[in-house]
Amino acid sequence: MELHEVTRRPASNESLTLGQHLKHVGDVQKDASGDGSETPVHHALDISDCGVGNEPRAVPFVLSFGNLTYSVKIPWKLSFPALFPNRRSQLGAAAVAVEPIVGENMFTRTKTLLNDISGEARDGEIMAVLGASGSGKSTLIDALANRIAKGKLKGTVALNGEALGSRLLKVISAYVMQDDLLFPMLTVEETLTFAAEFRLPRSLSKSKKKARVQALIDQLGLRNAAKTIIGDEGHRGVSGGERRRVSIGIDIIHDPILLFLDEPTSGLDSTSAFMVVKVLQRIAQSGSIVIMSVHQPSYRILSLLDRMIFLSRGQTVYSGSPSQLPSFFAEFGHPIPDTDNRTEFALDLIRDLEGSTGGTKTLVEFNNSWHSMKKLQHHDQNGMSLKEAISASISRGKLVSGATSTTKTNPSSMVPSFANPFWIEIVTLSKRSFLNSKRMPELFGMRMGTVMITGFILATMFWQLDNSPKGVQERLGFFAFAMSTTYYTTADALPVFLQERYIFMRETAYNAYRRSSYLVSHALVSLPALVFLSLAFASITFWAVGLDGGFSGFLFYFLIILASFWAGNSFVTFLSGVVPHVMIGYTIVVAILAYFLLFSGFFINRDRIPSYWIWFHYLSLVKYPYEAVLQNEFDNHYKCFVKGVQIFDNTPLGSVPNAMKLKLLESMSNTLGTSITSSTCLTKGADILQQNGVTEFNKWNCLLLTVAWGFFFRLLFYVSLLVGSKNKRN
Repeated sequence: MELHEVTRRPASNESLTLGQHLKHVGDVQKDASGDGSETPVHHALDISDCGVGNEPRAVPFVLSFGNLTYSVKIPWKLSFPALFPNRRSQLGAAAVAVEPIVGENMFTRTKTLLNDISGEARDGEIMAVLGASGSGKSTLIDALANRIAKGKLKGTVALNGEALGSRLLKVISAYVMQDDLLFPMLTVEETLTFAAEFRLPRSLSKSKKKARVQALIDQLGLRNAAKTIIGDEGHRGVSGGERRRVSIGIDIIHDPILLFLDEPTSGLDSTSAFMVVKVLQRIAQSGSIVIMSVHQPSYRILSLLDRMIFLSRGQTVYSGSPSQLPSFFAEFGHPIPDTDNRTEFALDLIRDLEGSTGGTKTLVEFNNSWHSMKKLQHHDQNGMSLKEAISASISRGKLVSGATSTTKTNPSSMVPSFANPFWIEIVTLSKRSFLNSKRMPELFGMRMGTVMITGFILATMFWQLDNSPKGVQERLGFFAFAMSTTYYTTADALPVFLQERYIFMRETAYNAYRRSSYLVSHALVSLPALVFLSLAFASITFWAVGLDGGFSGFLFYFLIILASFWAGNSFVTFLSGVVPHVMIGYTIVVAILAYFLLFSGFFINRDRIPSYWIWFHYLSLVKYPYEAVLQNEFDNHYKCFVKGVQIFDNTPLGSVPNAMKLKLLESMSNTLGTSITSSTCLTKGADILQQNGVTEFNKWNCLLLTVAWGFFFRLLFYVSLLVGSKNKRN
């Protein structure tokens, strides 16, 4: 194969840069595929049990980490004795003076989660991090995967002796979270297909991407479940072990060099857990470094592990292979009985030492001395630099997300940040969301039902309003309630992103797609439903209530309702990016929308709002659609709403006989010097708008401002995505 020529030329390539290596790899791949548009089919995952060990690995990677230390500040739990340490307690015990510790004060204390952790992991091997709950397993995985904020972690993490940059690590690695974060209504095959669309380059044809997905399904042992939906609490789907393997599959679709997993066997039965680790072994033997945390592996899982690190309260108490455990603890003075599970014995001993007076200090010191002695006896030297190793790895089919032809020596420049352009990401994200939503029609049905029932109640309550003064007041009440209802019914958008938040964080953490692509896709997916909801509400209420304007009036009425739905949906979406819980979000939404209605101008005119609250009037999302529908209804120079004796309606004189009202009109005419009869128009639509303070913006400006509010909140949502989805520990 021409692809292996790269690894057979050490003399000629020795002085080449990584970019030149990759350029040659790209040229060879183009020759192998027959054209320059596609790369050859990737075969790195087509591995069988019997053939794994037959071919020697020529791409050695070593991930080394040294002196990793990570501390956090946590608040003290304040108590009366803590606030007044020099006073005696009620029991009369004398207070003990405690020397202040560096980094601590009255309000916070420092807790060390990792304390001088060192070790290494090699490709073709599985390294497991073990320990009791709170020992620092997940923290160590996060430290190695660059999921701790910059400057907080002390120590070094290097691949083949070179420090890993954040951009390069995102492309050559994958991180599988402890929770299975998947779309419930997608099948296993669809889930992996969408992962392939996000992570594999456009240069790969549809058929080759499909072949890659099918090969991965076979490798993960998911063939029988390929057409089954993932499922959730309300929909029966795949088993727990299958869900875990799917979670692993979506992160290894591009065949990363580094794979980190946070307790992949958690919550699984022994058989499912063994199958998951068996899959990880195959991944490792394809040329990847697999590092995972595990709570308490079974004997069968232990046989699959190559390296182990036992942690106790953030310190290393053992680092080595499973086969070395008996000799290690025998030399420590606690030999492992032949009938005991090695890891269970080790964890039980560590737990006993943690409860003793000296803690695990003796075991930590013994491990350091034992490890130093082993290092002197077995000194390994890795001869390949990072750029040579990655270059040769790509030539063997790893890192399917593609390499670029560049002459730069920086390893980060060899791979693109994203596999697809902006518009491809939008199309793929939208397709996935539509497919997931289409299989849950009850959600849209409930939204439509709520809107139609609300519209029906309003239509029958305000049926065919007349043009009397009472009809005018009833119209004002209808418009205020209708416009505020459009905002309240958009509150159902709140849990949408809250449910997808961690899926989004996992996918964007390793550059599956851009955050801006998700923003645009999220907006586009929501629009069709908003159009149908607006059309239904407008059709039910416009003619039933007897609103003015004919078809053009109905069209504007529909547009302003749609704009209200859009602004409300965007506002709630922004809140979902800020608040962490659904119930907190609903509480905030209900409260703020109530404030919007209060300051909209319905309960109190703009002219009567105190100056120190007028700013909230202009922030009210209800103000602009409310004023728009008022103008759509009353901006008619030929329509009269108060004639003659109707001027006395809604006053104490409204109950007097009609003849008396006519005499009062005649008396008013004589006083004012103008003729006022029973047919004289006294109040037109413009007068009503003036009375309600609707004079600043015309209806089209109100429509545009409502739409603009929607875009403004989408922009704020984007900011929340940038700020709130760093996915790193502080």
